Amino acid sequence: MHNAVIIVAGGKGLRMGGDIPKQFLVVDGMPILMHTISKFAEWDGAMEIVVVLPESQQQYWRELCREYGFDIRHTIATGGKERFHSVKNGLAVVPAECGLVAVHDGVRPYVSHETIARCFDAAARYGAAVPVTPVVETIRHIEPDGRSITVPRADYRLVQTPQVFRTDLLRRAYEQEFTTAFTDDASVVEAMGIEVTLVEGNRENIKITTPADLRK
Repeated sequence: MHNAVIIVAGGKGLRMGGDIPKQFLVVDGMPILMHTISKFAEWDGAMEIVVVLPESQQQYWRELCREYGFDIRHTIATGGKERFHSVKNGLAVVPAECGLVAVHDGVRPYVSHETIARCFDAAARYGAAVPVTPVVETIRHIEPDGRSITVPRADYRLVQTPQVFRTDLLRRAYEQEFTTAFTDDASVVEAMGIEVTLVEGNRENIKITTPADLRK
């Protein structure tokens, strides 16, 4: 039974302050999105890879693949209005024989093979798995009256991707109507009453959003 990953890459790059969407910025010799795809292909050479891109960016991506000689096999799906719709479009082209499917941000190129393995192992066992890291800074909660109070950081976790699920489970979850409460794939699955298992992520697995994220 094959594994699959849906890599969502719909960013416009506005917070990067440039015209090039952040997934196409060149880091260490090639665009960020290529690094991200490579991480999954290295971990499982037989993995079905689906890359979700806005229709307006697909030709540019194909040109980049030719320019960089990037030949890792993948299928392109068209992004939707919200991330929810983009993932749903990606699911539509995931082959039926794939028993587990991950959803990953295209601008998280530093995910480790160990994190990927932990997520797939836990999803195979429990059905749904999400990587998290501890909160290391103090957190304050803003009260309705504008005041703030410190809350125990040990009670919270930072959520990453890949979020991995049984494929049949995720397909059923994405048959639901979209709501703004769906902030990630785990929240879509949880809306059906399904418990999500937390596994250890890797701290380097940041989502590249601003120029500061590229500084070493």
